[in-house]
Amino acid sequence: MTAPAAAERTVVHVVRHGEVDNPGRILYGRLPGFGLSALGHQMAELAAAQLADRDIVAVVSSPLQRAVETATPIAAEHGLPIDIDDRLIEADNVFEGRQVAGGKGLLRDPRMFKYFLNPLRPSWGEPYVDLVARMTAAVADLRGRVAGHEGVIVSHQAPIWMLRSALEGRRLVHHPRKRECSLASITTLTYAGDVLESVDYSEPAAELLPMAAPGAGA
Repeated sequence: MTAPAAAERTVVHVVRHGEVDNPGRILYGRLPGFGLSALGHQMAELAAAQLADRDIVAVVSSPLQRAVETATPIAAEHGLPIDIDDRLIEADNVFEGRQVAGGKGLLRDPRMFKYFLNPLRPSWGEPYVDLVARMTAAVADLRGRVAGHEGVIVSHQAPIWMLRSALEGRRLVHHPRKRECSLASITTLTYAGDVLESVDYSEPAAELLPMAAPGAGA
């Protein structure tokens, strides 16, 4: 009896952007004009170096500047264009544009209290389930496009962490400080056919990671 053929293996690498130039330490969210710092560009180069020997045939990025700049050396390494997918954008957040480190301008402002009432949604921004839905759809589309090969997605901390939490069966409600999704990190999804085989995580820029700046953005 002939053995069944092995399922086609496809890999999607989900990369978080590098450090952002943000001297005002605001939550920049979806605001334009926030590109990588000099250190962030180094982080992007390290992520590209880690992926240099992979069978990557497509690179897709969030439309935000910091993500496109992180995708640039990855795409260049493989001689590929960067495709933009709006589904990979940062999570919407009502605190965008505010200095939020240490609760500045938030917990001290009674007008902001209403946004902390429901962390299950969360009440301050885009529902977690919506993040999961759009990220899952973007991954599925890229997986179909690069079937049998590998592709790269460049996105942001919250969308990536929500995607991974859903794939690994965790509750979506969480403390942001506990996300395993550092700057320029790579979350690798390996599929056998349509079945997710493994989720792996690496930090190619670990040696460059600065001390966390709470609330600076993602």
